[in-house]
Amino acid sequence: MVAATSPAPSRLALYLDLIRWNRPAGWLLLLWPSLSALWVAAGGFPGWHLLVVFVLGTVLMRSAGCCVNDVADREFDKHVKRTAQRPVTSGKVSPREALALGAVLALAAFALVLTTNTPTVLMSCAALAITLAYPYAKRFVSMPQAVLGVAFSFGVPMAFAAVQAQLPPLAWVLLLGNLFWVLAYDTEYAMVDRDDDLRIGMKTSAITLGAYDVPAVAAFYLVFLAVWTAALWSVVNPWVWGAMLVVALAQVVWHVLLIKDRSRDGCFKAFRLNHWLGFTVFVGVVLGLA
Repeated sequence: MVAATSPAPSRLALYLDLIRWNRPAGWLLLLWPSLSALWVAAGGFPGWHLLVVFVLGTVLMRSAGCCVNDVADREFDKHVKRTAQRPVTSGKVSPREALALGAVLALAAFALVLTTNTPTVLMSCAALAITLAYPYAKRFVSMPQAVLGVAFSFGVPMAFAAVQAQLPPLAWVLLLGNLFWVLAYDTEYAMVDRDDDLRIGMKTSAITLGAYDVPAVAAFYLVFLAVWTAALWSVVNPWVWGAMLVVALAQVVWHVLLIKDRSRDGCFKAFRLNHWLGFTVFVGVVLGLA
């Protein structure tokens, strides 16, 4: 008797897997700081137009980034347990096909940006360049998570550009603070694959930090919250922000407990839960400005 085999996935299913459609944590990590910056720049609700542009643009650009990243890393991903079955790595989607999909998604995002203003359009071009550079930074930079931090934080100055048509110092301070949050959660992510990355010669913050990875992650979280608190203390309601900090710091403690043993499952769970920390800060901004 011949065993039944599952049907091959459709092209749509493969494309949805390629852009991580069923794993929204990635685009939520991009979305919350961008929306927080929109609210800060506008002093409250920024209007439906900009809200739709930034939400849809974030989803589209993160999806496009996945396509580029998977093509760039396809030879490395074959040797990593977590990524070996990605559509491009497994050969189910060709690199050309993945890049074509990524280009379509990026163009759709750019079309949204064109409905804003010139400073935002220019900032989007810079953000795209950094996004394309990140996959290759992992070959040469000992802390490539810092490059990702800049890429994943560019929604902050773009939000100020879209609302105010300028880039005040506050935009760059918030970008700097958010960069440390990215360092925290992407180091947790890198801790999942550390053994595989060491074997194939990939550079990550988890490898560079070595035995100091857990305290460094905790410090990154604290710097992120400290910078945003210092930058926004005179802008938001201090009682609301203080309450938000209590919730946020409790999550930081939870993350440290999850990663302290450096288990794959614990580190991956900590990474996937980070969007709740971003959401907590966003709620603090929205209610603090109300």
